[in-house]
Amino acid sequence: MRAARADRGSAPVEFVLVGTLLTLVALSVLQIALASHIRSTLIDAAAEGARHASLADTTITAGVERTRDLISTALGPSYARNVTATTSDYAGAPVVVVTVRAPLPLLGMAGLDDGLEVSGRAAIEPSG
Repeated sequence: MRAARADRGSAPVEFVLVGTLLTLVALSVLQIALASHIRSTLIDAAAEGARHASLADTTITAGVERTRDLISTALGPSYARNVTATTSDYAGAPVVVVTVRAPLPLLGMAGLDDGLEVSGRAAIEPSG
């Protein structure tokens, strides 16, 4: 009888402690999913911008603008502030490289500025 009285009232405390821990784990998983979604979206936009810039009748600037438009539409203009493009060689072929630096979301959409960097490449189409 004495042991049963010592445990009396512990269920609500256990519920609060376990519930808090499970809520924290669930929110952490959602935050990781959000960060992965943002990274995937940025990679796709950078690759699409590189493909656009690599076409024979367009410029690198057009690829940067295409990337910015895609990111602004999908995630918002704050993620499209730092987009650059250069030409380079990859495996002996000339390529366009579009690089995006964006915030890494740590708490909701707020996070580290320029904490995430992705790039997309596309082979330059020969003109003529």
